[in-house]
Amino acid sequence: MRMRRKPNLAARISKCSEYLVEQPGELRGNWLGEFGFSKLYIEIGCGKGRFTVESAKAEPDILFAALEKTENVMVIALERAMAESQCNVRFLSVFADDLADYFAPGEASRIYLNFCDPWPAGRHAKRRLTSRRFIELYSRVLCPDGEIHFKTDNPSLFDFSLREFEFCGYTPLDITRNLHEHGPVGVMTDYELRFHSQGFAIHSASFVNRSCE
Repeated sequence: MRMRRKPNLAARISKCSEYLVEQPGELRGNWLGEFGFSKLYIEIGCGKGRFTVESAKAEPDILFAALEKTENVMVIALERAMAESQCNVRFLSVFADDLADYFAPGEASRIYLNFCDPWPAGRHAKRRLTSRRFIELYSRVLCPDGEIHFKTDNPSLFDFSLREFEFCGYTPLDITRNLHEHGPVGVMTDYELRFHSQGFAIHSASFVNRSCE
């Protein structure tokens, strides 16, 4: 079902325009130089931006570039960043398929994949953001020791993702099938907070390319 466009959406986005990169391709290869930070972390599908903004607050020396194609959702993330005056966050309204058009080889130190669409039908496996097609794309923009951090509430997607990362030559750093079993761990997304409160187990893993070892 199509999401109804929020009232005054264009005006709300315009008000937060300093946090939105409208021509990200122009920054390719110069994200850190342009904004003056030591490392670049990318979040694919940031949703309403809770994880993005809270993570940026915790690591003020890191530049966070967050992708979110749905403007109805991204506007909330933009407003969160503006409310916190969070200078180390920028948002891109682009698709993950075009990641290499906006970031140069080796430019990012970390990529976050939080609660991406599981695309449960087998014929849609290539659309999953943890499929080998996307992992190979992430490898193009990650630095040699770069990491990918992944969280989901979907055990089938988690199992699929572990196999895909292994196929692409990544070694797991941490794997857990119940991240918050003994209390909240790290920054949660809005989605994660809701599902954790309902008793759903959160699956989490981080990966590094074996070629870095």
